[in-house]
Amino acid sequence: MTRIITGLCLTALLAVALYFGGWVFSGIFMATICIAMFEVFRCIKQAGHRPTQWAAWLCVAASLVLFNAEKSAINGSVVYLMPLVGFTCMLTTVTVLFRKEPKLEDILLSVMPLVCVLLPAMCMLGLQNVEGRANQIMLTLMAFGTPLAGDTLAYFIGSAYGKHKLCPAVSPKKSVEGALAGLLGSLFFSMLMCGIFSFFGPVPPLWHFMVLGIVCGVAGQVGDLFASLIKRHCGVKDFGTIFPGHGGVMDRVDSVYWATVVIYAYLNLFMPGA
Repeated sequence: MTRIITGLCLTALLAVALYFGGWVFSGIFMATICIAMFEVFRCIKQAGHRPTQWAAWLCVAASLVLFNAEKSAINGSVVYLMPLVGFTCMLTTVTVLFRKEPKLEDILLSVMPLVCVLLPAMCMLGLQNVEGRANQIMLTLMAFGTPLAGDTLAYFIGSAYGKHKLCPAVSPKKSVEGALAGLLGSLFFSMLMCGIFSFFGPVPPLWHFMVLGIVCGVAGQVGDLFASLIKRHCGVKDFGTIFPGHGGVMDRVDSVYWATVVIYAYLNLFMPGA
């Protein structure tokens, strides 16, 4: 029951953020970025590593400033993140190199939160710059809903019919049957978005949504497995406890982040006029 109540509260929070959009959505999502970064760094430290955090947090602050200063186009502010992240990687490397006992894994694990949290999160904020309020809501719902729909169907089908292990070394409970059902759930949700939002204005052809549904479904499942690998390495069950029954912020957005990157890249590569 706790899990259901928390899930309903999170859904309501997303609905409020989407309804108001603009600074309300950006503010709420920026808060989730910071919490997710904190959770990942905390897990890394619990595993006995010594990540360099100050450079990463400086990068987060600078990226948020850049995002709010540059609203030109869908590929506007995110472009500036690449040299910013590169410079942060160099700062991190120099900091660890001059320690008494420099370790390569400390450099790599210090940079990992930028790749698995900050860059995907900035892609989500970048989707808020798409022309047309309906398009912004549609794409944001796809980023959240496609992996969620896939995860939900994968859970029920996998629990009932799962026999073949998908990735037992990382997540022993996930099955091939559940993963295939999850892709169908993601595909159905993306097609549903096409049907619903076609009433509010022109939308891209259905096949675009079908491709995004499948690819986002795959990306969401890989993102979930990647998060499981981090937790297994760090020896923790969840990234946090902020959401009763659901764990931390990162436990809720791991698959969403990966799906967001797919949608953002697809828009820029194949649907620039969407």
